[in-house]
Amino acid sequence: MKNSKLVIVIAHFNNVKGLENSLRSIDESFDIDIIIVDDGSKNKPDEAYLRSIYSNGNLFFEYLKENSGVGIAANLGLKKAVEYGYELISRFDCGDFCKKDKFAKQLQFLKENPEIKLLGTWANVLNEEGELLHYLKHPTSYEEIKKKMYLNSMFLNPSVVFYADILEKVGGYQEKYKRAAQDYAFFFKVIKYYKAANYPEFLIDFVVEENSISTTKRKLQVKNRILIILDNFYFGFYPIYGLLRSCILYFVSRETTTTLKKVFKKNGN
Repeated sequence: MKNSKLVIVIAHFNNVKGLENSLRSIDESFDIDIIIVDDGSKNKPDEAYLRSIYSNGNLFFEYLKENSGVGIAANLGLKKAVEYGYELISRFDCGDFCKKDKFAKQLQFLKENPEIKLLGTWANVLNEEGELLHYLKHPTSYEEIKKKMYLNSMFLNPSVVFYADILEKVGGYQEKYKRAAQDYAFFFKVIKYYKAANYPEFLIDFVVEENSISTTKRKLQVKNRILIILDNFYFGFYPIYGLLRSCILYFVSRETTTTLKKVFKKNGN
C-alpha cells in the first residue's frame, strides 16, 4: 500500500483551497504519502482533483460524520498511519506552506541523530496577505526545550516529524483538549519520555488566518495551556513563570500580542 516510510497527516475542515495550496507546496525528490482526515466539513475535499495535483505519493482519505475537533481528526490520521506501517509521521495544516526539501532535511537530521524522536523546524509567520509578521525560532536543544515548554509550545505543530513507535507510550492527542492546545499537551508528553529538537532553518511558512483556532478560540487555547502547565507542574522558575505568563495572556488580545511581536522583530532573530 505504501511507497514511502514517511506519511503526512492533515486534518481538514472547510478549507479546500488551503488544502490544495498546502499540497502544491510539498517539493521533495522522494515520495511522501498523505492521510487527509475531513472533520465533518460541509465543503468536502475533491479526491480526484487533489490526486491530479499531488504526484509526490499516495493520498488516503478518511471522513468523520460530524465536526469533532482537530484533535479527534488528527488522532484518526495517526491511527491509520500506524495501521499502514509507516515509520515516520509528519503533521501539516491546511493553508501552510513547506519550503523545498523540508522533509529531506528533517529525515537526514533524524538519521544522523538517532536519539532524537521528534523534530520540528523554525518558521516564517505570515498573515493572510502573505506579509511577514515575525519569525518563529524555537530552541534547538532538548534541555532548553524542556525548560521553555512551560512558556509556550516549543514546536510548531505543522512542522514536526516524529517516529510512529513513540505513540505506543505517548498515545495521541488528549480528547479533553481536542478543540484547542491538543498539540501542546502532546509535545509535553513526548519530551517527558523522548529527546526532541528543532531544525535551525525556516522550512515552513505558517499563516495566521482570521478564522484559525489560535484566533477564534484563543481564550480556550490559553485556558487549556494553563491546565496543561498544571498537569506538568513542579515548583521551579519556568513552571511558575509560565503559569503566571499564561494567566496574563488570557486577558490580552491576539492583536496586542501580534503587534508586540512585530515591534520587537529582528531580521531572522
